[in-house]
Amino acid sequence: MYKTQTRKKRNFSNSKRKPSRRNQQSNQKVDISRFTNKGSVNNERKAYVNKHTFEDFELDNKLLAKIKEKGFKLPSEIQDKTILPALEGKDIVGIAGTGTGKTSAFLIPIIQHMIEHKQANYALIIAPTRELATQINDEFLTLARGLNIFSTCLIGGSSVGENIKALKRTNHFIIGTPGRIGDMMKRRLLKLDDFSVLVLDEFDRMLDMGFSKEIQQINKEMKSKDQTLLFSATLDPTQKKLVEEMTNDPINVKAEQSTQDTNAIEQEVCHVKGQDKIQLVKNLIDSELKTRTILFSETKRKAEQISELLKKSGIAADAIHGDKSQRAREIALSKFKRGQVHVLVATDVVARGIDVKDVELVINYEAPRNYTDYVHRIGRTGRAGKTGRAVTLID
Repeated sequence: MYKTQTRKKRNFSNSKRKPSRRNQQSNQKVDISRFTNKGSVNNERKAYVNKHTFEDFELDNKLLAKIKEKGFKLPSEIQDKTILPALEGKDIVGIAGTGTGKTSAFLIPIIQHMIEHKQANYALIIAPTRELATQINDEFLTLARGLNIFSTCLIGGSSVGENIKALKRTNHFIIGTPGRIGDMMKRRLLKLDDFSVLVLDEFDRMLDMGFSKEIQQINKEMKSKDQTLLFSATLDPTQKKLVEEMTNDPINVKAEQSTQDTNAIEQEVCHVKGQDKIQLVKNLIDSELKTRTILFSETKRKAEQISELLKKSGIAADAIHGDKSQRAREIALSKFKRGQVHVLVATDVVARGIDVKDVELVINYEAPRNYTDYVHRIGRTGRAGKTGRAVTLID
């Protein structure tokens, strides 16, 4: 079922780090009229017609049972279009946003291969943020439980000592962020020579964050790589050359359907003086009672300040940003998911990939730098056929 292909090695030794696309976009004017929408669930959206069932993929019975346990009845569009070519060993460039089921789209075929051909150090899966890497690892553990297939999650903020211990064990999958993976490589604790599959999730976000050089170096070190699975919410034309260097005759797939519908989100803009912002935020949150709210701030310092001000006002709030320890970030996110915290104040670290159910309100404390970031932020609400609300504050 799984066809191994020969890959031509590429040389990235002369590559130079380019400015992140986020910095290139930061000075672009954003049309705030696009931040308004009345909001209604579109029940007339054309449903995706599946070409396959999960049984059609000839998956191992134990893996198939795990898929059913997760409540998957039919493959989502991205799964329907990518699982079969991935099982055949083909490279894939998949354009798919939040809520499309793309994590399982790449996990299912590589877990299936591990069931058939146990191989240590088989797949390297890279995500831009700690939260997304952890989420991928959690989904892997759900699908692979009882299959004698193991992973290690390498993310910043976690114990280096624990990482070193974990890497000494047999690992079939390594899941992590570019920074910590690169650190383990420099320490000569992680060698990529024997890895066969490279998965890049939220590829556009990684480039936005300035990880182009790190990704190229990782790709260069994977001398036995047979397959690249690259997933991105968007793909800028300027990234085409890099994608071509990292893939070999890829299957290009685009998923139109997702559980996220921005038309279902009531979007509004509030014009406010800087000193009035906090009071307006408190009014918005008070009026929504204990509504589950995510508030986005541009900077880590501001996120922490807003969180403290809200807590002093008696609002159950917490902050999540890059200056917090990994443990503190995990606790804050866990409390928010359980409803112990009603307002999560965040930088864009949680704008992509994090699936928190029943977020009813998103507040942009400052207008995002571009429309793509805006869509990812407000995409935390209005999911799975529900309506949501997004408010953007404009000075």
